[in-house]
Amino acid sequence: MNFELTKEFLDELRGAIKLGNQSFIQEKISTLHPADLAEILDQLDSEESIQFYQFLDKEIAGDVLVEMEEDVREKFLTQFTSKEIAQDFIENMESDDAADIISELPDSVKDEVISHIEDAEQASDIVDLLNYDEDTAGGLMAKELIAVNINWSVQKCIKEVRKQAEEIEDVYTTYVIDDRGKLLGLLSLKKLLLTPEEAKVSGIYKKDIVFVEASTSSEEVSNIMEKYDLVVVPVVDKLGRLLGRITIDDVVDVIKEEAEKDFQLASGISEKVEHSDSVWILSRSRLPWLLIGLLGGILGSRIIGNYESEIQIYPEMALFIPLIAAMGGNAGVQSSAIVVQGLANNSLGFTGILPKLFKELLVGLVNGIVCSTIIFTYNFFLNDSFQLGLTVGIALISVIVFATILGTFVPLVLDKYDINPALATGPFITTMNDVSGLFIYFLAGHLLYIPH
Repeated sequence: MNFELTKEFLDELRGAIKLGNQSFIQEKISTLHPADLAEILDQLDSEESIQFYQFLDKEIAGDVLVEMEEDVREKFLTQFTSKEIAQDFIENMESDDAADIISELPDSVKDEVISHIEDAEQASDIVDLLNYDEDTAGGLMAKELIAVNINWSVQKCIKEVRKQAEEIEDVYTTYVIDDRGKLLGLLSLKKLLLTPEEAKVSGIYKKDIVFVEASTSSEEVSNIMEKYDLVVVPVVDKLGRLLGRITIDDVVDVIKEEAEKDFQLASGISEKVEHSDSVWILSRSRLPWLLIGLLGGILGSRIIGNYESEIQIYPEMALFIPLIAAMGGNAGVQSSAIVVQGLANNSLGFTGILPKLFKELLVGLVNGIVCSTIIFTYNFFLNDSFQLGLTVGIALISVIVFATILGTFVPLVLDKYDINPALATGPFITTMNDVSGLFIYFLAGHLLYIPH
């Protein structure tokens, strides 16, 4: 059932919290998903959130914490001691979620929280995960998994699977390893159930398996899981030993974060920010690209200034300055967006780059011809000027073709030097096309329209 948080529901809940009406609150929230409960906590003040938390089942308290927005979670956890964070939340989480939560805590609190975790094995797993970069497979993986030895019998295997499954919330697959812990393959549940108990795992497991190393980037992990339609992928070390697993929910978070980052870069925001960040942080993230736009505007004004005398004599030339700048910027952003999309989903292979460039060139040429024909017709009939129409038309087709080529090449160059190509779809490409478009326009006007 889809839950919608309304003002009436929230008011009722606040009233029940104030009165300490536990039965009413538990009746209202008993069927809600942890994400819904996190949404409710987001709307409560500090005192209300603490009281509301007391009514939650301890088994799902950790899941609710994971679903919270990072800034809300940070404020919420400041109201608990290190021991309470460890025992009320961390001990009820899987290792990957626990490591993520602890990594967000202040350095002075991290060690205290870990020291209060009663399960030594869980504490060790969390410490291991904290040593990995958060943008790698090691930073994404969870230690909880089911693994069986290749030399075991099916009977022993079933017994061990049952035992290990008690510690795992979601069982996706069973991995087969050797005596050194090296990943060898997968064991399907169907084969495990249908094979005679005296048979060996070595005769029924699947050898072909997709895996990633702990150092693999999170973006590459998401691409691999998307390519092979995986819901879970194992993680190994340099020696091929099984370390953990990454599930699809973790990859969805990565895809979401990458999309948000690319959208912000394309909008001219140079660092990851949230609406709740301070004015200084928000300003700092936007100012660099605004300054680049300002520089582009200054260069554009200098180009116009160089032709000031001609514009005074032929003022009709000034009428089309906004048109040229806008069309060049739009054409460049369109072509760069297509290339960035291709780079993001790996559809631009080595064999596909040149055909793609040629195709974009043809697209720019076709669009330029259509737009130029329209502007030529407009000038010829409404301004009664064949020469002006020809000048603006030739300038427009040149600007569109140039902007399309520039918009195609820039993201490819940025990607080659490991710079996020999403930069090419924002103010960067727009500013470059504005300046180059004005230069092309006045150069065409000087050669074709203004008498020498």
